[in-house]
Amino acid sequence: MPFSFKRLTGATAKSSTLKGILFMVASVSIFSLVNAFSKMMVATYPPAQVFFIRGFGALAVLLPFLARNNFAAARALPRPGLQALRMAFSVADGMLFFTAIKFIPLADATTCYLAAPIFVTAFSAILLREQVGWRRWSAVVVGFIGVLIALRPTGATLSWPALIALAGCLCQSMFMITTRFVRGTSNVFLGTAQVVGSFLFGGLLSAFVFVPPTWAIVGLLMLSGIINVAGILCINRSLTLAPASVVAPFQYTMIIWAIVLGFLVFGDVPSPNTMIGAFIVACAGIYIFLRERVVMHREPEPNPPTVV
Repeated sequence: MPFSFKRLTGATAKSSTLKGILFMVASVSIFSLVNAFSKMMVATYPPAQVFFIRGFGALAVLLPFLARNNFAAARALPRPGLQALRMAFSVADGMLFFTAIKFIPLADATTCYLAAPIFVTAFSAILLREQVGWRRWSAVVVGFIGVLIALRPTGATLSWPALIALAGCLCQSMFMITTRFVRGTSNVFLGTAQVVGSFLFGGLLSAFVFVPPTWAIVGLLMLSGIINVAGILCINRSLTLAPASVVAPFQYTMIIWAIVLGFLVFGDVPSPNTMIGAFIVACAGIYIFLRERVVMHREPEPNPPTVV
C-alpha cells in the first residue's frame, strides 16, 4: 500500500486531540483536590495570602526549569501582549475563585464555574474560528443541564459571592482562549507566568491583610502550590494539543470530584439529584469524546497544534 501523508496527518491530529482531552481530565482532578484544601485554608487566612504562599512553593519548582539554557524560553516569547493578557486572566480567575469559596460552599462555586465550557465553546467559534458543530453544542448544553440537576442551584447562587464566581468563570474561559492563541510558547514558561502573576499580586495584597500562619500551614500551602503546578502544566499542554472547544467540556468532570470530596472532606451525602446529574454529565463528556474521534477520521484539525 502506498504511503499516504494525508492519512499520517489525520492520525497525528487524532492522537494529539485525544491526548489533549486526557491532559484536561488530569488537570481538573488535580485542581479539584487543591481547591478542596484551599477552601479549608481561606476560612482562616485571606485569599491573597494563600495565593502568595502557594505561588512561592510553585516558583521554587518551576524556576530551575525555566532557567535552563539561560532563560531561552522567556527571551523567545511569541505575542508578548497576549502573554500579559493571559497572565492577567489567570490572576483574576484565581483571586475571584478564592474569594468566592471563602463565603459560599465549594459546590456552589463549582456550579458557577461549570458554565466555562459554554463560554469557551462560544469564544472558540468567534475568536479562534474553530469549527463547532450542532452535536457538540448540544452535548455541552446537556452537560450543563446535568450540572444544574446535580447541584440544584438555589437562591444563594444569586448572592454577590456567586456573582464573583461567575466573573471568575468568565476570566477562566478567556484564559483558556488566550492560551490557545499562544500555544507555540514553552509549556514551562506558560506555567511559570501564571505562578509569577499570582505570587506578585498575592504578595502585594498580603502586605495589607497578613495573618501569621504556623510553619506547618506554610509547608502545606507550599506543597499545594507544588501540586498545583502539575495541574497548570496539564491544562496548558491540553490547550496546545487540542482545540479549546473540544477539551473545555471535560471540565464537567469537576462534578464527580465535587460529589466525592464533598462526602469525604465536608460530610455532604450526595442526593439522588446529584447522582442523576453526574450521570448526565458523564454521558455528555463521553459523547463529545467519541464524536471527536469520528470527526478526526474525516477532516484535519482546524488549528494544528504546535509541539513544544
